[in-house]
Amino acid sequence: YRSLHIISSKWNMQYSDFPMPEDFPDYGHHSDVLRYFESYIDHFELRQHITFNTEVVKIAPAANRKWDVTLSTGETRRYDAVVIANGHHWQPQIPDFPGNFNGQTLHSHHYKTADRFENKRVLIVGIGNSACDIAIDLCRIAKSVHLSTRRSAHIVPKYLLGRPTDQWTHPLLERFLPIPLRRQAFRLLTFLTVGNQERYGLPRPKQKMMQEHPTLNQEFLAYVGHGRVKIKPNIRKLQGDFVEFEDNTSEPFDAIIYGTGYQISFPFFDPGLIDVTGNRVHLYRKVIHPDLPNLYFLGLIQPLGAIMPLAEQQSKWIAGLLSGSIYLPPIPVMKKSIEADRRKLEKRYVNSPRHTIQVDFWSYFQEIEREFRKYRRK
Repeated sequence: YRSLHIISSKWNMQYSDFPMPEDFPDYGHHSDVLRYFESYIDHFELRQHITFNTEVVKIAPAANRKWDVTLSTGETRRYDAVVIANGHHWQPQIPDFPGNFNGQTLHSHHYKTADRFENKRVLIVGIGNSACDIAIDLCRIAKSVHLSTRRSAHIVPKYLLGRPTDQWTHPLLERFLPIPLRRQAFRLLTFLTVGNQERYGLPRPKQKMMQEHPTLNQEFLAYVGHGRVKIKPNIRKLQGDFVEFEDNTSEPFDAIIYGTGYQISFPFFDPGLIDVTGNRVHLYRKVIHPDLPNLYFLGLIQPLGAIMPLAEQQSKWIAGLLSGSIYLPPIPVMKKSIEADRRKLEKRYVNSPRHTIQVDFWSYFQEIEREFRKYRRK
């Protein structure tokens, strides 16, 4: 959407071999990030290796552990290895509430500007980063803005005590403190900056701080406190022009915008090749499928922090595996590790489809680093 700004500061999202320009703001507009990526491509002369305006319609295993890739042009190419980097923010997840709604509905994925909602009564479902950004966008033009949330959320400002938030968390908190102390320190920093969010009118979250992907927003609590964004509980049912909530209240709306996350999907694979039941993908270190040689997944993570440095770390590991300088552990070891990671994830984070690929930034970075050291060929 047009107003989108990143939620990780430039110092923590840049690639190690190509620093972001000094004239970039702390939190850039999406156009700044695009300019950075374009500059990266041109600096390393990557453009000649990219096939533009072409869709991958099918990827299938071939003989001798190779892969056939079929393009929208009808051409099929055979590769020694394939890296899947399509991400997880492209197939919207929309909840199925009882009843029917007469007004306009869309997912935040398809939201661009607030113009079409001028003088409209809008309900936003969800309290993630996009949902809160859109709520603020709409407050300036819509007739009314309500936001429905099941669990509420810890709203973390982008600046804590005058510094970008991730300059506190990376590396100060995450590197040196265990999770319980990290939560306490982060909660204290947030409280010293914004106080008790219940005083603004936002319910206390049901989950602990850092038990979910945080919602970073510098303005949202103020708009709630001003009454411009009215908070409602979960939806019970849709009733034509009205929406009934679990607190037994009903409100009329002209539009509903679902900021309810995404489904993990790989439409270019045959059904059954990759199990994504429950929005889970069973990968070793979030990259390797033990039963599918020479297939790698890049960026299929949701870190507490920026994804780019972790994707870079994954890329280095994949490059080492492809070159033969690094090898993988035996398949039973990988599967045992995948199951252990699943149990740890369920204990660490809220049990929801949104958190199935969640990782702690520094812990995950070190996990990949250990793969380099432990399985390097001598």
